[in-house]
Amino acid sequence: MSATNRAIGIEYLNIYGGRAYVTVDDIFDARGLDKSRAANLMMRSKAVGMPYEDSVTNAVNAAKPIIDQLSDSDRDAIELLITASESGLDFGKSLATWVHKYLGLSPRCRVFEVKQACYGGTAALQMAAGHLKSSPNPNAKALVIATDMARPSVKLSYAEPSQGVAAAAVLVGSDPVVLDLDHGATGIHSFEVLDTCRPDPDVETGDPDLSLMSYMDCLNGAVADYMATVEGADFKASFDYLAFHTPFAGMVKGAHRNLLRRTYKDKPADIDADFDARVTPSLGYCQAVGNAYSATIFVALASLIDTVGEVGRAYRVGLFSYGSGCCSEFYSGVVSAEAAKRQAGFDIGAHLAARAQLPMAQYDQIIDLNKAWIMGGTGTSMEFGAARDIYDTSFAGSGLLTFMGLKGYERQYEWA
Repeated sequence: MSATNRAIGIEYLNIYGGRAYVTVDDIFDARGLDKSRAANLMMRSKAVGMPYEDSVTNAVNAAKPIIDQLSDSDRDAIELLITASESGLDFGKSLATWVHKYLGLSPRCRVFEVKQACYGGTAALQMAAGHLKSSPNPNAKALVIATDMARPSVKLSYAEPSQGVAAAAVLVGSDPVVLDLDHGATGIHSFEVLDTCRPDPDVETGDPDLSLMSYMDCLNGAVADYMATVEGADFKASFDYLAFHTPFAGMVKGAHRNLLRRTYKDKPADIDADFDARVTPSLGYCQAVGNAYSATIFVALASLIDTVGEVGRAYRVGLFSYGSGCCSEFYSGVVSAEAAKRQAGFDIGAHLAARAQLPMAQYDQIIDLNKAWIMGGTGTSMEFGAARDIYDTSFAGSGLLTFMGLKGYERQYEWA
């Protein structure tokens, strides 16, 4: 099979959603937020990063279960490693360099990073797929890792309950059991807008109303471009399921409703039925983790596959990826009949269920501890503080990679 026409897509997909969480109800109660607005979020909880976790450790901890089950030859066939993040740790050095080291990948591997807010994960996936399509090596693979963490300084706002932490690791190759990409089947919609931004290492801000409008505009535009590009495509008929970038599930529901009203003039009952049937299966993990930025589209896809389970047939999924600023893409692929079985080995749902629930007082202390480790600094050892008990119960002896502080400017990592 030639390089240009062989199937390329996702072979394995794993999610690391942290080891602790806080409930959305607890945040609303503690912050005195209007509980009537909680229903609009459609969120249950959000993952909370510990001071000994960062975007590198999360990336490695998402990818290592994939790497560990590969043969030596398959691991060495990874010739491209791309990290996607808006949670970088150095203005020059990419997260991919550390990830490459701790995963023990071949030195014959390109490593670099991409950034475009929450769209970064999809950008990296499409870049990896394009690289493999053109590679003369039919066995070549690429590893894409989207890894992001909410900045810890946002309190007393309605954004806080949805801002989470996670990493998604995607192995891309010519055995696309998880998602066989429909190459060339894509729709793009982009324009400049300051809906959300991170102008300083410890600042995450924006206009939530503008962000919602931009998200809806991009969904409508990207879907329209897909339909114009792919002959015979229809948003309602062509996709068995849908997986959207999910800052919070209520945002997805509103955008889906807006699209069906504008494009098809559907009635509310029909819109709700379509949402329940095609979108809801993708929301479970997102509702437990919160907005994981560049990783979120993959969190949604993993949730969809695990929720649908083994259905004895392949099915097509339409995916919508949005990144503030902004760039968006609607693309598609086929989930094989064997995908659920392959994904079950990662037991993502059980790992999320096993996380420790934080009381608000401890959560606030951990948020304050995390501020010291966002970016930069020099020569500081890790202070566990209020996060000590989570380390002792959920990290010690686990084999997870942890961040242990700075020696000069050099970040120090250890296996727990």
